[in-house]
Amino acid sequence: MPAEQKQNSTAVSAQTLSQQQGYADLVRAVLDAQYARTPKAFVHTYGCQGNVADGERIKGMLEAMGYALTERVDDADLILFNTCAIREHAEDRVFGNVGALKNRKAENRNLRILLCGCMMQQPRVAEKLRRSYPFVDIVFGTHVIHRLPELLYRNLSTGKRVYELPDSDGVIAEDLPIHRDSSFKAWLPIMYGCNNFCSYCIVPYVRGRERSRAPEAILAEARELVAQGYKEITLLGQNVNSYGKYPDTGWNFARLLRELNAIEGDFILRFMTSHPKDCTHELLDTMAACDKVAKHLHLPFQSGCNRVLREMNRGYTREKYLDLLQYAYAVMPSLSVTSDVIVGFPGETYEEFLETVSLVKQAKFTSMYTFIFSSRPGTKAASLPDPVPKEEKSRWLQELLRAQEAIADERTAAMVGREYRVLCESVAKNGRIEGRTQGNIIIEFPADPAVIGSFRTVRVTESLIWILRGELTD
Repeated sequence: MPAEQKQNSTAVSAQTLSQQQGYADLVRAVLDAQYARTPKAFVHTYGCQGNVADGERIKGMLEAMGYALTERVDDADLILFNTCAIREHAEDRVFGNVGALKNRKAENRNLRILLCGCMMQQPRVAEKLRRSYPFVDIVFGTHVIHRLPELLYRNLSTGKRVYELPDSDGVIAEDLPIHRDSSFKAWLPIMYGCNNFCSYCIVPYVRGRERSRAPEAILAEARELVAQGYKEITLLGQNVNSYGKYPDTGWNFARLLRELNAIEGDFILRFMTSHPKDCTHELLDTMAACDKVAKHLHLPFQSGCNRVLREMNRGYTREKYLDLLQYAYAVMPSLSVTSDVIVGFPGETYEEFLETVSLVKQAKFTSMYTFIFSSRPGTKAASLPDPVPKEEKSRWLQELLRAQEAIADERTAAMVGREYRVLCESVAKNGRIEGRTQGNIIIEFPADPAVIGSFRTVRVTESLIWILRGELTD
């Protein structure tokens, strides 16, 4: 089958998208009849950047249906939680926040409560909601986000609860309305789903198989963002390093980066997440050669022990990971590397955990995202014996954090006196401006808030382990 045909096999048809626009018009008509004012929608997204990007499209569709967005849940006529299933804590927060809406729904029968996202794609969760949360109006999964207008119209027109949770390998819906949360930083999904089936991870079961967007669609969206003045574009995928494989687009991720880098304009490209098993020398060479690609690599290693890596089904060894880093630093001496690590995987011993600590000391990461293992029902790791108590795992985590803190302290101290071009992002609680370096390190400095959204040069004057302080030099 030709590459173009295979690409289209996952795409939502233009006819389907046109039908959804028709439903959006019907929803608007219902709302116009029901409200003497513009109804308001509150959307809260949990979890990863991919979820945030989905949330922006959900907001765009709600606006197209006639809702105004609000940051105050008390003002909302529609409340939507876009959920995450990565860790148990995230699920507990969702159930707690949804439960708190029961009385609000009893007081206002016109209030609409919607739940979507990865958490909803799990049958046990959907059944719990159906049984114990009858005041929730609409529950829909990750594969039907583009059908939100249809689902909302069904509920508004019949008053019946709507559950739409198809089991699917996943689709790609292009050209959805979008409400971007920032005027200068943008998320740009390049692929969806995952084929890796790490033994601890629920994502392939709730997000479907890997499917890459057509390169032409990605480039067109990127050009539009640059034309609109966006200064930072972050490419998103569960494993961006395997972009173009499923289906075969004829492109790989390195080629996509080169083409995006060639777009005229003053902007920076970031990407996440990279899987070490698919990280190539070609990709690292491309990063080094492309002036608009940030010299920052987020490369999760998860464990420094080869036995644990095999149990995790990660597809690489400790040695391969360290070899990749050695090459990356050789072609990009100023590279900043961040990572993810799981502490206390089922069956992991303290001696094996110490292998993780030793890898951290060798790798010298800029920062890490560290987690104690969270069992996810439906994954292979959930059935493995897990004899180490959580209290012991917590002690291991603290030992790991101390090791990384010493490395970060040394790295940031070495940055004092140097100048960095940063993207000015926000006002910190202390009134200073927060900017971010190419290496994804925050620098605080005194400046007028008018600089937010622009690139400025900052000299570092003080290091505080995880952030820096400095002063403008331009």
